[in-house]
Amino acid sequence: MAYQALYRVWRPQRFDDMIGQEVITRTLKNAITTNQISHAYLFAGPRGTGKTSAAKIFAKAINCHHQQDGEPCNECETCKAITAGTLNDVIEIDAASNNGVEEIRDIRDKVKYAPTVADYKVYIIDEVHMLSTGAFNALLKTLEEPPANVIFILATTEPHKIPATIISRVQRFDFKRIAASDSYHRMTYILDQKHVTYDEQAIKVIAKAAEGGMRDALSILDQALSFGDNEITLDNALLVTGSVTHELLATYVQQVLAGDTKAGLATLQSVLEAGKDAERFTEDIISYARDLLLYQQAPKLVEEAEMGSVSEDFQALADKTPATTMYAMINELNAIQQQMRFTTHPDVYLEILTIKLAEIGRTQGASAVASPPAAPAGGPVQTPATADTVTALQHQVDQLKVAVQQLEQAPVAKPAARPAAKPRVNATHTQEVNLAKINPVLGAATREKLNQLQQVWPDLLNSLTVTQRAVMKVSQPVAAADSGVIVAFDYSFLYQKATTDQELTDALENGLDRMVGTALPIVFVPKDQWPEIRKNYLTAHKSELKPHTEPQPVADGTGPSSTAPTTDAGAPVAAPNETGPQPPQANPVVTKAEELFGKNIVDIKTD
Repeated sequence: MAYQALYRVWRPQRFDDMIGQEVITRTLKNAITTNQISHAYLFAGPRGTGKTSAAKIFAKAINCHHQQDGEPCNECETCKAITAGTLNDVIEIDAASNNGVEEIRDIRDKVKYAPTVADYKVYIIDEVHMLSTGAFNALLKTLEEPPANVIFILATTEPHKIPATIISRVQRFDFKRIAASDSYHRMTYILDQKHVTYDEQAIKVIAKAAEGGMRDALSILDQALSFGDNEITLDNALLVTGSVTHELLATYVQQVLAGDTKAGLATLQSVLEAGKDAERFTEDIISYARDLLLYQQAPKLVEEAEMGSVSEDFQALADKTPATTMYAMINELNAIQQQMRFTTHPDVYLEILTIKLAEIGRTQGASAVASPPAAPAGGPVQTPATADTVTALQHQVDQLKVAVQQLEQAPVAKPAARPAAKPRVNATHTQEVNLAKINPVLGAATREKLNQLQQVWPDLLNSLTVTQRAVMKVSQPVAAADSGVIVAFDYSFLYQKATTDQELTDALENGLDRMVGTALPIVFVPKDQWPEIRKNYLTAHKSELKPHTEPQPVADGTGPSSTAPTTDAGAPVAAPNETGPQPPQANPVVTKAEELFGKNIVDIKTD
């Protein structure tokens, strides 16, 4: 005989064999023993929780002449025929493929005939929510006044799609998700019956990955058996489910909570290189963060869900992690999880996630979280955290000093240094902007050069690798000159990644060399800081932009294009031989802004 899947071989044949649905099975058994059988039932619940199995057991029990305490004997001809699916009086219908009015009318016509062998004619309609509106209307009258000895059992995973007129005419039973501990005990029983060696931790991993579905658990178990040659090991279970070890997950969470971005990215890289599923990894982190949060309020709930395997490191981490940090982490995880559904590069989102979680760990004060090696029992608990805090503050002070030195060395007037002392955004981001490279480009930038760069920019991005293109996708050139290009990033963390990626910079410069004939140096800036940088430059160089010839008309974007001579700073001025009245002298800052960004873009407003 051909091999049968575990979920088919070990399908429950008695109510007592069903896992995790004790309330429902007890109610149905009592209804059978007391002969209080309804004419229609609705079994609703998630997939793989026993709805169809319960319907077939119920059909056997009400037709079995040897049933005891509401349980079928599974030995008589009727029970065997129902189990094999050969009894004509028990009809199973898949509403997903038989959802029209004609199919339901056929049922309505045949339902009037008495059963041929069994005592009751039972119609089991699976996925009943797939029926059309007309089919529901055709079924409605039959459910309201069914013939004698006819029972309808409707099964669905989406009861909210069933009309209220149908639900009001049936007895509804809501099947719940099966607890991981119940799935674990069922799988160990099956493996013991098959005399298969297994690792208990591996079975726990499979039980958690099934997410409340017994059929899913047995399908994963079947796959693990095939992969491991009839042996279940923890490594095989992790490979089949795409999960990571509890220790690796704990290490990753501890690293991001401590704000150690570098270590977190290294751990993530090892996870991806091992071929783990990105979405499964995100689910594991959400589950771990949820357990940390719950353990602070109800430790017994977590211990039951983890089947008693709560480590000391987990307990210490739960005690020292603020609840607000966990709220922020879970919100960020949910947001990234939604975005990952529509991407073909989930590894990029996981890297972004790691950086964001580490930033949450720093800003929320989670750097006090202990690292995996526990502190000595007699030592002061907060000493390592205090040392880490002082080190981080000292590092920020050193960065500020470097930024001040760069600003002093750059040819910028004193007013331009004021924004550096009071940055509008995170200080660590502002410090990394290299004004010494940006200012020379701004001094020689032209709108024509920027237009040229914007035209070739899509082709330039297409020439990059997939990973590089993912980083540069949210960037665009904002200023260009013969001496370089300024590129702004929508997100600060991608700007930081691009700044430290020399291969990406080389690829961009080589691509520009091929497309425009010049290998222009490229400077990166965060988009949220770009308006401030541009404004500071124009203000600081106002004296240098003062025209040395006759005043030019103020461009309003409607006059003729500029063909007049230019000032020393490159600003166009009016020709000396122009006739007619001349407007007031142009503001040199406005002139330079129009030259940099185009007259049609600059909007002049009087203070």
